[in-house]
Amino acid sequence: MTGGLDEELVLEHAKRPRNRGRLARATHGAAAENALCGDSIHVELEVGDGAIVAASFEGHACAIATASASLLTEHVRGRTVGHARTLVERMEALCAGPSDEAVAVREELGDLGVFAGVRPYPARVRCATLAWDALRRALAD
Repeated sequence: MTGGLDEELVLEHAKRPRNRGRLARATHGAAAENALCGDSIHVELEVGDGAIVAASFEGHACAIATASASLLTEHVRGRTVGHARTLVERMEALCAGPSDEAVAVREELGDLGVFAGVRPYPARVRCATLAWDALRRALAD
């Protein structure tokens, strides 16, 4: 891990990921890969009436990517599809957007703000945003 990350939160979600596995009633799903290291995350959603009823993920990934996927599933469950799309944009701004935008977004994202710590490490930006890329693809279906 990097010194800029809240290692305790990241390690907790990496060691004990929430919502890992397949969804019995998935209506949407997509995968994303990190070509640099071979990590892969597949996100599944159960969407009903414009809201995400359930979210899960599977894959082989580093601690940062796994923790991000775990937190993703907690943050999108019960939210509208529109809100989930906004979260994808906010995470991208947090991890790789202009510095002033990242500072503003960090406050807004709560515990997801932990991933601002990847900003100085370009190779880790993809780790933190991998599951979010899969979410974007799943919602495009």
